[in-house]
Amino acid sequence: MRRTSPAVCERNGMSQADRETSNPKDERFSAIGLTRRLLRTARTGALATLDPETGGPFASLVTLATDPQGAPVLLLSDLAVHTRNFKADPRVSLLVEESGAGDPLAAARVSLTGRIARISEAALQTAERRFVARHKDAAFYSGFKDFSFYCIEIDTAHLVAGFGRIVDIAAADVLIECSDCAELLGAEADAVAHMNADHADAIQLYATRLAGAPPGDWRIAGLDPEGMDLCSKDAACRVLFPERVRAPGPLRAVLKQMAERARSGTPHGV
Repeated sequence: MRRTSPAVCERNGMSQADRETSNPKDERFSAIGLTRRLLRTARTGALATLDPETGGPFASLVTLATDPQGAPVLLLSDLAVHTRNFKADPRVSLLVEESGAGDPLAAARVSLTGRIARISEAALQTAERRFVARHKDAAFYSGFKDFSFYCIEIDTAHLVAGFGRIVDIAAADVLIECSDCAELLGAEADAVAHMNADHADAIQLYATRLAGAPPGDWRIAGLDPEGMDLCSKDAACRVLFPERVRAPGPLRAVLKQMAERARSGTPHGV
């Protein structure tokens, strides 16, 4: 059974329903919210490419992060079969799933289709910083000559979130609009470094009180206009802001407000 949610028509940020929950078991379930969360929190995925000799599909395990818009970022070797394949034909598909115990077919997952391209020099520093924040071991080989950062330019997303919740979502609804947030994105690296160095207690509250994650060595991996991505060893979670943020000043105010709400035990919806 396939259906398309009315929410996929909302292009400029998420609706209140999207902000309330991305839990597929919740009546307030949002396809956009869940798709974005799956991409932001996935550490690995299955990358499918096309063999240039046979035309047949080839799937491989890859590690991933996301850029500020939420597009998948991959660090890949020129020696890998999948790299040889997509250099001949850039059409790819990426499958990511929600991790956890129990029946894996009951977990939410999303399949992306699109084209893969090498990340531009202008975006390379941000891509590397966000990727290494998710995968610390990548710092060792990210500078090797035979490794490069790539981004998947999404065409469509196909979400499976349970019975009756199978939704096709356009690329414009998967990604976050960032064209009006240059000031915020320019300050992202410094803001992340400052929060991780000086406000570990607040980050712990964001993860445990706002995202419902277990205690851990939580750190901010990235910030964007809609929220922040947190990671701790092999875990990751996504925390939404109560309102869209476009500049460092409003970001500081929102982060302070969120910490106060978390301490008081009255978190906003995530």
